[in-house]
Amino acid sequence: MPLYAWLGTDGSLSVIPLVLLYVLFMVGLVPWGHRVHGQTQPLRAHGLEASARYGRELAIGVGVGLVSLGLLFTLEGWLGWLTWQPAPPTLGRIALEGLLVGLGVGLAEELLFRGWLLDELRYDWGFTPALWASGTIYAALHFIKPWEAIVKELPSFPGLLLLGLTLGWARQRTAGRLGLALGLHGGLVAGYYLIDVGDLAIYTERVPEWVTGLNQNPLAGAMGVLFLSLIAMGLRYWPKAFDRSADYK
Repeated sequence: MPLYAWLGTDGSLSVIPLVLLYVLFMVGLVPWGHRVHGQTQPLRAHGLEASARYGRELAIGVGVGLVSLGLLFTLEGWLGWLTWQPAPPTLGRIALEGLLVGLGVGLAEELLFRGWLLDELRYDWGFTPALWASGTIYAALHFIKPWEAIVKELPSFPGLLLLGLTLGWARQRTAGRLGLALGLHGGLVAGYYLIDVGDLAIYTERVPEWVTGLNQNPLAGAMGVLFLSLIAMGLRYWPKAFDRSADYK
């Protein structure tokens, strides 16, 4: 499913159909923009561009994602909720893999949900209703699975919705560019990939799972949602931090 590195996955083969669907979506996005909306540069219209400013926003997003997740796990370790394990010899390779996976997931999901889908809804509804609708769709699509799995993972829905809103606000604060949102998304995925695949932390079970995250999923735990809320508040109520566009108010 989308954001699988953050939520975990049962096998690499399960993501191949999803990857193919994303590739087909990105291929079809350009002719769609040309024919339906008369866009000369559809990818740029949906937030992708090649510029130094975009690169800086991407780097800031990756940094915020990595640092915030690192602070979350550091705090939980300080409180005795998890214990740190020795770093494996392949930690550097795992970190590089995590960054590539994070940026790949971020590019695909941000272009789809905070790019194309948000814009299609925004044309008719305006930014805020479109953001809530796209965020709800983004969260709901993570639950296309057997009923037992839906019930088990349902506590992660509020966190996924908040993540979708936060990434949308990140695009809003950068005048419609996706660099900050893509970087933030990628940084969160990369950070969790490093900790999970590197086996760097083990929960001590000194507090209930709903505090640290059901099934070790930070988005299904109070602490993960709290840290994500702080990021969201920083984006939502810091209007002077980044420039804005009239189309994204």
